Amino acid sequence: MEQPPETSLVPCGKDKYISKHELLAHLKNYNLYYEGQNLQLRHREEEEELIVEGLLNIFWGLRRPIRLQMQDDNERIRPPPSSTSWHSGCNLLTQGKAAKPTIIPDIQVTEAEDTFSPESEEVEKPSQEDTPQLMRTRSDVGVRRRGNLRTPGEQRRIKRHRFSINGHFYNHKTSVFTPAYGSVTNVRINSTMSTPQVLKLLLNKFKIENSSAEFSLYMVHTSGEKAKLKDTDYPLVARILHGPCELVCKVFLMEKDQVEEITYDVAQYIKFEMPVLNSFIMKLKEEEDREITKLTRRYTSLRFLIEQRLHDMANNPATI
Repeated sequence: MEQPPETSLVPCGKDKYISKHELLAHLKNYNLYYEGQNLQLRHREEEEELIVEGLLNIFWGLRRPIRLQMQDDNERIRPPPSSTSWHSGCNLLTQGKAAKPTIIPDIQVTEAEDTFSPESEEVEKPSQEDTPQLMRTRSDVGVRRRGNLRTPGEQRRIKRHRFSINGHFYNHKTSVFTPAYGSVTNVRINSTMSTPQVLKLLLNKFKIENSSAEFSLYMVHTSGEKAKLKDTDYPLVARILHGPCELVCKVFLMEKDQVEEITYDVAQYIKFEMPVLNSFIMKLKEEEDREITKLTRRYTSLRFLIEQRLHDMANNPATI
């Protein structure tokens, strides 16, 4: 049978390939599922190489806090806001709704100090950002009302401890937090980008200081199956081949040392109740005992025949 030319194959991992025709068929179904949405993928050919590009949804599955990078030295520091505005345009009160035409007291995120009274301490609500979101599960940030004037020393201290994620400035105490488990974000990638490249792109997007080597991408199925994407895999191609429905399979960002892969054979038993699993174990134990008995009888008879033959040879050397 004639081998197809190499240009008709698309790499999907180390020593793994898929034909262009098959990948385009999967891509057609993928785009039909997301018809009219921004998650549709486009494809083109460059030097006879098929390249697919578009947005990939990635779900946060972190168990440990992550660290945000401090503000770049070259980034311009915005002047303090007026007493009727929210810093960085981040309206924490309305959260997407139209702001009321009333004067809102200015609240500045600063270091918690021992000098102000507990009555003036409040809890900051996480801001509602444009998609993709990086939601916090909790925060210990303290906020306090301030007057219209700040001393030069206070302004310098605030600038020193301020940094940005997606255009919103936070106090240095909020630089360590855990994104809400199961919240979704997305990155624009193409089918030639490997798993480490996608990880670095995602971390750079949110200015995350942690090394990409601490994390990995997993294909998590509703059945409980978890398959880690290798460094040589291409996440966008894997997403296309697993189908577009996120009710069946999702791409999760997780810590490498916190997640254990679960194969399909194991995953199919995970959701059973303990009495059912115990009955499975009893059946397997009974089958194991039967096999052990069968093998013991077989090799006992063989041992008897060998010992008898050796005894005959010792008594009658002429028969050798």
